[in-house]
Amino acid sequence: MRKLLLWIVVLPILLVLLLQAYFFVQIWWWVDHNPGSTSFMRQQLSLLREKNPDAQLQFTWVPYNRISNNLKRAIIASEDSNFSEHDGVDWEALQKAYEKNEKKGRVVAGGSTITQQLAKNLFLSGERSYLRKAQEFVITYMLETLMDKQRIFEIYLNVVEWGNGVFGAEAAARHYYRTTAAGLGAEQAARLAVMLPRPRFYDKNRGSGYLAARTGLILRRMNAATLPASHN
Repeated sequence: MRKLLLWIVVLPILLVLLLQAYFFVQIWWWVDHNPGSTSFMRQQLSLLREKNPDAQLQFTWVPYNRISNNLKRAIIASEDSNFSEHDGVDWEALQKAYEKNEKKGRVVAGGSTITQQLAKNLFLSGERSYLRKAQEFVITYMLETLMDKQRIFEIYLNVVEWGNGVFGAEAAARHYYRTTAAGLGAEQAARLAVMLPRPRFYDKNRGSGYLAARTGLILRRMNAATLPASHN
């Protein structure tokens, strides 16, 4: 009985530790190797193939220096203005988001940083639970420990969802503007940045009044955005 109880306690702990080791090794590999896909990309492809068995994602990896600085500044201005300063989690932004959600009585703000969004996209499902959030924090700090900010941002820019089956800056630039990630202008970049919280919705509702108004705001904020430096 004692051995049985020991295994009931020890086995789950071992499995959790093995899972964390897997995440750590995978992130270490991605320091200088590019991910071919993410957990979220595979989930979305599976959903698309339920309707069309031949469906493919729009996804082309491009290096950091071939992505417009307009887009980089727009995303930082829109999604995570303290990206270059925080250690992966912006606790002040989380507190503000919590207070805003409490006031509205529903979830209207997330407070997740670029690193947290990347952690979720790389490994986790879209479900909302305290356990998943805790795992997201662990992966976030692994990313920040093993990678510099520029590498985190490079991966994020290449794997983030930008529409129905559209992933990464290059695919988004071609899908919406028939240009390259390097060729995005300021207004185009601002508009793409504003789409990020609800990309599939805005892919279908490109004439949204909110999208236009928010784009103007991000355009005004972009010049103040600080781009991350590489420490390699």
